[in-house]
Amino acid sequence: MKTKIAYWVLTGLFCLMMTFSGFMSVSGNPQALEGMRHLGYPAYFGTLLGVAKLLGVVALLVPLVPRTLREWAYAGFAIDLVAAAVSHTAVGDPTGNTVSPLVILGVLLTSHQLWHRMERGAEEPQVAARPAVG
Repeated sequence: MKTKIAYWVLTGLFCLMMTFSGFMSVSGNPQALEGMRHLGYPAYFGTLLGVAKLLGVVALLVPLVPRTLREWAYAGFAIDLVAAAVSHTAVGDPTGNTVSPLVILGVLLTSHQLWHRMERGAEEPQVAARPAVG
């Protein structure tokens, strides 16, 4: 049960962040557009990325999504977050802008591992009772 709770808390938090980010990009938010321009990307790339993030969130949250599609969503988010860290480093942004995507990547990777643990049915291992010595 602890694994399931941890999975949903981390996955929910991650999906909340990606929903916000995706919505900001798709809606043409001026800050999102400026962020893309600052990193050297065209405006349409932000829209494309925003749509991909929103679809990825659906793939992670909807229980009936096929396993392969969910794995692709995890992979896409991982690529996005590594690319964000590299992009911020490449333009000379402060360290915090580079580290933030990597911290979020840690949340994503933990969610992924917990999901696999739940799929295998390997909740918390049960400690076997020791026979009484006597």
